[in-house]
Amino acid sequence: MITGGVGFLGYFISKILSENKENQITIVDNLARGKLDSDFESLIKNDNLKFIRADLKDPKTFLQLDNDFDYIYHLAAVIGVKNVIGNPDQVLHVNAISTLNLLEFSKNIKILKRILFSSTSEIYAGTLKNFGIEIPTNEEVKLTIEDIKSRRTTYALSKMFCESAFFSFGDKYNIPFTIVRYHNVYGPRMGFAHVIPETFLKIVKNKDISVPSPNHSRAFCYVDDAVKMTVKACTMKKTNKQILNIGNSDEELKIKDLVLKIAKVMNKEIKIDEQPETLGSPVRRCPDVSRIERLTGLKATVSLNDGIKKTYDWYKNKLDEKL
Repeated sequence: MITGGVGFLGYFISKILSENKENQITIVDNLARGKLDSDFESLIKNDNLKFIRADLKDPKTFLQLDNDFDYIYHLAAVIGVKNVIGNPDQVLHVNAISTLNLLEFSKNIKILKRILFSSTSEIYAGTLKNFGIEIPTNEEVKLTIEDIKSRRTTYALSKMFCESAFFSFGDKYNIPFTIVRYHNVYGPRMGFAHVIPETFLKIVKNKDISVPSPNHSRAFCYVDDAVKMTVKACTMKKTNKQILNIGNSDEELKIKDLVLKIAKVMNKEIKIDEQPETLGSPVRRCPDVSRIERLTGLKATVSLNDGIKKTYDWYKNKLDEKL
């Protein structure tokens, strides 16, 4: 089962798993963010895939589901800075309740081999700001929140809560699980509320490109690499009860340099208009991925330049509808 399987990562995980015809895959999504576009409609035509539109906050949803899943990928959540700022109550409510309901459901699955929980690099932001942390950052960093009064805090806090819930339920009820913390994964079909597709749009519209937090840096990971690591992390015995960073530590760069790289891929001449820092945005973010490399034998192989090209090839014919 893949919760949130219509969304960005969920779609690509579903796609790679569906290539093995022995896999029988159930996608559960309430379509609050996911979109039944032509890509998903094509995917769901596979005989080994079925889609259930349902809300994990509702305990009755689980009455619709079989209880013989081997693996569960739990990706459903309220995410994105705009959602977090606009609906902090929903971030806390949806992310916590859906996870607790899923864990209650999982207690009764006798053949369950693993639940993979999708966490986030945002979970390190409070410690980075308040105390400083080593970068690249490993999974052993002690977690703190930035400001309990901040709306932006709700996202990291909800993921911390859910990680704690997995350890608590996992230990008490012998539920096998793996937690992955994604770091700036990008690629086709991720919507427009992310820096790379947002930048495509800006460059199509203008030559003068406004860049908030231009000197903040990130290390981006192409979706194909992230999905391969995710599936391996979910299925290997040695990753049980592990927390794993998923990302690409090789090509950390400043946001303004990312914009210039995107413009070069698009073959456009631009001028960068540096804007103030975005409130709450971490100055640096780059994962230490040595643990997942050691346990799975996998590391990111798609360069940032190639990943941007692949992403732009998907987006370039879809930009006009957003202008």
